[in-house]
Amino acid sequence: MRAVSPRRASEEATPVELDSSRALLTVRTYIDDIAPRWDEFVRNNPGGTPFHLTAWKRCIEETYGYKSQYFYVERDGKITAVVPVFSVSNWITGQCLLSTPFAVYGGVCSDDAESENVLVQHLQRLGESQSVEYLELRYKKHTPREGFSPVSRYATFTAELSSDSEANLKRLPKDTRYMIRKAAKSPLRGQHGIDQLDAFYRLFCQSMKRLGTPVFPLSLFKNLIEEFDPAVDLYIVYLGTDPVAGVFSLFYRDTIFPYYAGATQNANSLAANNFMYWELMKYAVEHGCRKFDFGRSKLGTGAYNFKSQWNMDVHVLDYQVYLIKRKDIPNFSPINPKFDLATRIWKRVPESLANWIGPRVVRWFP
Repeated sequence: MRAVSPRRASEEATPVELDSSRALLTVRTYIDDIAPRWDEFVRNNPGGTPFHLTAWKRCIEETYGYKSQYFYVERDGKITAVVPVFSVSNWITGQCLLSTPFAVYGGVCSDDAESENVLVQHLQRLGESQSVEYLELRYKKHTPREGFSPVSRYATFTAELSSDSEANLKRLPKDTRYMIRKAAKSPLRGQHGIDQLDAFYRLFCQSMKRLGTPVFPLSLFKNLIEEFDPAVDLYIVYLGTDPVAGVFSLFYRDTIFPYYAGATQNANSLAANNFMYWELMKYAVEHGCRKFDFGRSKLGTGAYNFKSQWNMDVHVLDYQVYLIKRKDIPNFSPINPKFDLATRIWKRVPESLANWIGPRVVRWFP
């Protein structure tokens, strides 16, 4: 991975005085020297996620070439809010500001509402000065902001993990327990290790192809390993010597995020996915995790239905869009009926061609 050259602050908002009894809030532009303080703030804030960390920033910059525009707020020299933002521009989305692309969660991470409001107002002014189409904040949980339009298209699935694996198993629905036990009686076996990346990527490509979705580049996973290691895990399920399912996970605080997954076409009949996620839950507990974040899925999809079988807390994500030049809420999801023909065509493209074109196309759908 090439080094990211340090960038100095190119702009700083006018300090905002809230009242005579409080210190000034100042919006500052991210510079590389601030990274340790930024990450410390994120890790100590209840609203922080791995997608707010500077490691995610470097991964997205390296993989997709998007320009980051990160900002933070200080009061008396102490960081009180941060926001990761990327400028995305292509012929499909137009120019827009996203917090943050290819991530489940984003938006402002703050200590207080005042600091958050100052940052959001700064982003609104920035978007207007740059004449972007829209600004999108991918909050996990947030009340609707004035002037923003809600986007209730995705849901996230989370569960508390007991230190007792038997208790975790009992909380699962009967049908899911049956599939896990069915798989346990089969010749399936699992293996952890990032040295299996090539095998995982082949599985990932197969799954994306069946969905009719352009595949992410292999460089994304290499960059994630370089930036997040040792807080990454790669687990693959084998039938004999043949890989049939795999999952790439991130660890953050006491939570495991099984974030990318792939499988062969016969994985479902083998109950390989049930086996994989159950074994991953046990592994997470053994390594100190107390939460399982299954990530987001689009409402009404097969992935949503599969995750619904694990008796998790389901929450519709509070994504919000501030329209600037654009007049309607954007929807660049592959399940948008407008993309139906493209999806059906993509499923018929030869796999080798799809794997070559996909990484070049996927950056249009952040």
